[in-house]
Amino acid sequence: MQERRTDLPSHCDVLVIGAGPAGSAAAIELARADLNVVLVDQHAFPRDKVCGDGLIADAHQALARLGVLETVMQQAHWAQSLRCTGPRGQQVDVPGTLAVLPRKRLDHIVCQAAVTAGARMLAPMRMSGLIEEGGRVQGACLQSGDGPTLEIRAPWVILATGAAPAAMAAAKVVERQGPSAVAMRTYIRNPAMTSQIRELEVIFHRALSPGYGWIFPCGDGLFNVGVGVFYVDRGLLGRRRAVQTRASDQSLRAMFEQLSAVSPRVHSLMQGGEVVAPLRGAPLRCTLEGAQLSRPGLLVAGEAAGSTYALTGEGIGKAMETGMLAAQAALLAHTQSDAQVQAHYESQINALRPRFKLYERAQVFGLYPWLADVVIWRARKSARLRQRISGLLNETSNPAHLFTLKGLVRLFTQ
Repeated sequence: MQERRTDLPSHCDVLVIGAGPAGSAAAIELARADLNVVLVDQHAFPRDKVCGDGLIADAHQALARLGVLETVMQQAHWAQSLRCTGPRGQQVDVPGTLAVLPRKRLDHIVCQAAVTAGARMLAPMRMSGLIEEGGRVQGACLQSGDGPTLEIRAPWVILATGAAPAAMAAAKVVERQGPSAVAMRTYIRNPAMTSQIRELEVIFHRALSPGYGWIFPCGDGLFNVGVGVFYVDRGLLGRRRAVQTRASDQSLRAMFEQLSAVSPRVHSLMQGGEVVAPLRGAPLRCTLEGAQLSRPGLLVAGEAAGSTYALTGEGIGKAMETGMLAAQAALLAHTQSDAQVQAHYESQINALRPRFKLYERAQVFGLYPWLADVVIWRARKSARLRQRISGLLNETSNPAHLFTLKGLVRLFTQ
């Protein structure tokens, strides 16, 4: 699928740096519009990617638009609900459009679709810097291994390099070096638990605060099990408060051990199963913050732009969505000025912010797990509340008031 040659094309219409969900989605849209697209990634595909692997409704919608949903769902584990488990063991199942597919397979499918659409894929190829002339980006400098630095010029570059800040710093768009969150996961194979764990589960507990744990079944007896910690919370009243303790690799491993202690199902998975992948961690960039969205000749998409939701860490759907928005903006370049292209793209991204802010407020459940107990307790009694939470998960409603002090008080009266 990918080329490893050094005889790179010297020019293209759009150069996409990063072939994950955002970059590949952008490349698909552009190639289908008959543009000459070059897609570059520092890794040869298929490659592993640390992630929870969950696909919520927005991911299904994006995959459908890209024409690969059927292929993905043929390989994915389907689920009909998300199970939320509180500190006291109470549980509620929230209906949703859900699936799980390891990123190694998902990203390969979407990247292959870009190549099939006509994009030229070059990997492994690392961006070492941008070409800038006349006050705008005109392409990028690329390097394969220890080979010579080569150039590809393009009127527009889409940067979709993920959460690591190095490429963003090289592109002069990084506004915050540190991530919004960190997560760590492993894969456990335990076929005996397949019939017992069909739904996705998130686990809130004081031992996991200010984060949470998860169990996501991948199918065929394989389970993605992990923990995540988020650094910033807006709180009940919208006041920003930094979490004092930043998670290190060591503390995340200790947190993972705590997950096994507080979750009987994780304990059963570990005791009777086989760990088939080591614990690996990764940073997350959330809430559409931490990077400049554009410069003349450059658009920033996916997790580089902070396209991951706070609290849940779900980012695949919004990564693809921002990639497609970047492609749409780049398609305007032949009729509009740089400033107009940038303004169009940033306005489309800004339209997504209310939902990101909602998830940011919802981080209160990681910081104060007892609130998860309250919501779960009420949701078990209230079909209306379950419907509202389902609407959030499926993006059919935006219950912003649920994560305010007034909204939590109303939990006792609705």
